[in-house]
Amino acid sequence: MARSRYQYGTSPRKIEPEIPRKSQSQNRKLKVVEDLPKQEVKLSKQQKKKQAKMTILVIAIFAILLTISYRNSQINEKFNQVQNLKKQLSTLQKENEQLEVSIQNSVNYNTIEKLAKEKLGMQKLTNKQTIYVALPKKDYVESATEEVVKEEKNWFEQIIDKILNK
Repeated sequence: MARSRYQYGTSPRKIEPEIPRKSQSQNRKLKVVEDLPKQEVKLSKQQKKKQAKMTILVIAIFAILLTISYRNSQINEKFNQVQNLKKQLSTLQKENEQLEVSIQNSVNYNTIEKLAKEKLGMQKLTNKQTIYVALPKKDYVESATEEVVKEEKNWFEQIIDKILNK
């Protein structure tokens, strides 16, 4: 009777496992690894030098990366300081401009007059408060009677005068 794929009944049929056929060369390649006690591994001088070089290289790379990271943090700090100083400068400039405007407004003649009246209690002069002073028409400036003559000497005479006057 030929087996069909459809099976009647409640129990499933058993599938037979397929056994792969191995060639003789594959059987030879498989080796059984035995647990061997750990033996001390002896390193040659070249291997020790390689390990030392690698260790130094790793330490050098770490030091370079650490230096770069430190420099970047320093740059960030300086950048933040510059930004803070720029903010302070802008606020001081705004404050300075506001003070200049307030000074210009306070220098106005009407503002000065108003402050004088309100704070100092000053008043405008009336005709009764005006006093006229009569000055004689005589000129008090005296004219020069002597004429001042200044003699200029050449540079050689000036040097001789300085030497003799010492």
